[in-house]
Amino acid sequence: METASQLPFGEALRERLGEPAPDPSLLESSPRSRVWRIELRGRPAVLKQLVEAPEADERYAREAAALRIAGRAPGSPVVPALLGTDPAERVLVLEHLDHRRPAADWIVDYATALARLHGTAGPGDAGSLPRWQGPTAADVSSFLTLAGILGVTEGPGVRDELHALVDRLGRADGTALLHGDPCPGNDLHTPDGVRFIDFEQATLGSGLIELAYLRVGFPTCWCVTRAAGPLLERAEMAYRTAWHTGTGTPLPDAGLADACAGWLIRGDALVQRADRGSTDHLARLPHEDWEWGTVTARQRLVHRLGVVAATSADHGELRRLQVLAADLRRALLARWPALRPVPTRRP
Repeated sequence: METASQLPFGEALRERLGEPAPDPSLLESSPRSRVWRIELRGRPAVLKQLVEAPEADERYAREAAALRIAGRAPGSPVVPALLGTDPAERVLVLEHLDHRRPAADWIVDYATALARLHGTAGPGDAGSLPRWQGPTAADVSSFLTLAGILGVTEGPGVRDELHALVDRLGRADGTALLHGDPCPGNDLHTPDGVRFIDFEQATLGSGLIELAYLRVGFPTCWCVTRAAGPLLERAEMAYRTAWHTGTGTPLPDAGLADACAGWLIRGDALVQRADRGSTDHLARLPHEDWEWGTVTARQRLVHRLGVVAATSADHGELRRLQVLAADLRRALLARWPALRPVPTRRP
């Protein structure tokens, strides 16, 4: 067990926040960080240090910037209070929050908080965080190659339609503060509402990109779940209402189908962060399936195909993809009939 004197808690933090109490507790965290529960002036706090690794400085800068922007939320907070920072050591000191087990309809409060988080950024924050990056032409090629391997013909015009999708997502307007990984586990359900943590992948962009998480099953997350139709409708309406209330502007109707389709064709959305960018993961699917969190990669893909087939039904710019998604889903289930639907409950 580490003592307070061994913490990365420098003199500047001590002058501002006081001396940490003895015997800090090391908490569970990702391999990219070390996190402790500490006590400052009789109150609990959290100390997070981004460990030395590729992109550690960038991830620290993103998290610090996102917490400062999100800290401006009017009314109840949507993030822990940022108590202090030490950029030289990549250290953040945060308010400690008590998390309670989410209710069965947790996704509604989650969606409300997500909209409020997104609405904390505005045009004046341009440049404080990177812009969100969507799928690429390589993703289009990989997705269509997978369809061909599974015996599904892409059909005339599908390739052009997908390249147009990539272009639209790349030009999508929006100044929302995107969490980057708003997964179950990165949402704390406190007595005062939902608050988000772990902003190492934060960006700026269209809030629809992360509203799509509710439909496509949290594509960057270990914990894939699906909401039943009425519950999903409640959650999406809660998001739209909170967005309108917070920003004074209605959420545009167009763009959600594009966001769902964008997550479908990204092979990197089938693996955890450490494995992204390393290989063509869609090319692996015909030969292997792998578990990540609550489901396997093939389960993830089948779920997303069903969502896109349904969401694109009234979207003229994706009408060919709708047919392809439905055909590819049937082909996957015919080849691997034991594939189960993704769970409806979070662990």
